[in-house]
Amino acid sequence: MEVDRTKILISTDMEGTTGAVDWNDVLPGKPQYERFRKFLTRDVDSAIKGAKDGGAGEIIVSEAHDGMMNIFIEDLPSDVSMITGHVGKKFGMMEGIDGSFDAVFLVAYHAMEGTVGAIMNHTWSPTLIRKIWLGDIRVGELGLSALIAGHYDVPVTLVTGDDKVAKEATDLLGNIETAVVKYGISRYAARCLTPTKTSELIKEAAKKAVMNTKKYKPFKLKYPLNIKIEFMSALQASSVSKAKGFELIDPTIVTCTCDNALDVNLMFSEVFRGRDRVFGPIP
Repeated sequence: MEVDRTKILISTDMEGTTGAVDWNDVLPGKPQYERFRKFLTRDVDSAIKGAKDGGAGEIIVSEAHDGMMNIFIEDLPSDVSMITGHVGKKFGMMEGIDGSFDAVFLVAYHAMEGTVGAIMNHTWSPTLIRKIWLGDIRVGELGLSALIAGHYDVPVTLVTGDDKVAKEATDLLGNIETAVVKYGISRYAARCLTPTKTSELIKEAAKKAVMNTKKYKPFKLKYPLNIKIEFMSALQASSVSKAKGFELIDPTIVTCTCDNALDVNLMFSEVFRGRDRVFGPIP
């Protein structure tokens, strides 16, 4: 029987990595970062192996955390390619996406800002954004990535991370596959499963995601779409509202209208333009 050679894009964050519970685990230069690079690489490799077991053909990994240079490429299979580095990426966390893909995996993702008990919960920047609404739907990074994939009619079929991001994924996207690698207690504490166990869970979920690719639906919304962003401070909101297309509707909330998902992506690029200069870097 002919095997369906499904093409997969794997977008990889890091806060949802096996065992990671603190910024010291996931930011370059911090005490535990090099250790957790290995765990992230293992999580990604497990997703790749599971996808291949399910019949995947071409697999591209797209780094999406911090400077986007975290994974040890030498520890990935030889027939996988990886997009790394952060400068000039048109689609940011979803760099590489186009209509040739059959599915997207979001590996080591985290829940949106303010999610109770979610490890390192935030939305893009823990010092900048409090909430984002696409129309009347509140989303985090997971939802924004799914929206870009949906523009090309590509569904997100697998999410890995803590139990809170898994719930966020199924609430938003329906009955997709998830692999829970830890159970959040607070923003900086969790009951973590061992790398051996999480590797098994991720492989099995990835295999199922590929074998059932055709049953998943892309995340698509109606346009024009009203976007609202609540910032951490009035100064941040006021600064962003001065950019073309943005309107201040509350001391900490700005709004704009987008005609498609790619406009949403460009809008967030505008929000982050000069972030370090105006708002300060992530701590």
